[in-house]
Amino acid sequence: MAAGAALMLAAGCRQDMQDQPKMFPQRESVMFPDGRSVRPQVLNTVARGQLHEDEYFYTGLMDGKEQDALPFPATMQVLERGQERFNIYCTPCHSRVGNGLGMIVERGYKPAGNYHDPKRLAQPLSHYFVVMTNGYGAMPDYSAQLTPEDRWAVAAYIRALQLSQAAKPADVPAGTQVQDLKDIATQEGLNPSFAGPWPLPADTYVQGTPTVGIAAGAPAEGVSAPNAATAPPKNAGTSKPEGSK
Repeated sequence: MAAGAALMLAAGCRQDMQDQPKMFPQRESVMFPDGRSVRPQVLNTVARGQLHEDEYFYTGLMDGKEQDALPFPATMQVLERGQERFNIYCTPCHSRVGNGLGMIVERGYKPAGNYHDPKRLAQPLSHYFVVMTNGYGAMPDYSAQLTPEDRWAVAAYIRALQLSQAAKPADVPAGTQVQDLKDIATQEGLNPSFAGPWPLPADTYVQGTPTVGIAAGAPAEGVSAPNAATAPPKNAGTSKPEGSK
């Protein structure tokens, strides 16, 4: 009986599935006249999710030029998303208030762009999207970390940071309570000077060699950081990286 079972099992183990005719990618084939198993793509074939019909949304350029506009409405949800992504990816260099005095700048890295200086205040909004997409100078691109939607959200939040520096009480919606940042700092148990401007350091140190940094300007009086962890140390302008003398 065992021999019969073994014979049935052996008869069932055929190689038809393994030896069936099939195409292997990049291997030759006699099925097609050109000898290739892989068929050329149809002209103008677009991969799923890569149609990118809206040129401005995906490039930040219109007719090859940057524009001062978002490709969608700047809702509070968009700004909140932009703030979240900005705090994750941008603050190490630009700081939470966008003045270019991030933590790695304090530790000797090249001064980052100050969003509140005249040069960057004059730049169109899509310029920030283009820089995040392609990189600029010492800044690498962030297209792998940020989707196009998130890059636009960050650009919108940067513009909100810029507008906040020149905000007036008249810009606040009616019925909204307005408080001085120094009063808020006091209420939070912080020194009133915490709400003051953050100037860029006069000197930076790269690999232990002193170099002169370019001060790009500080934000207007009354700018405060969201938390104490981002405030610059008292010796921000004279500190050296670990290991330097």
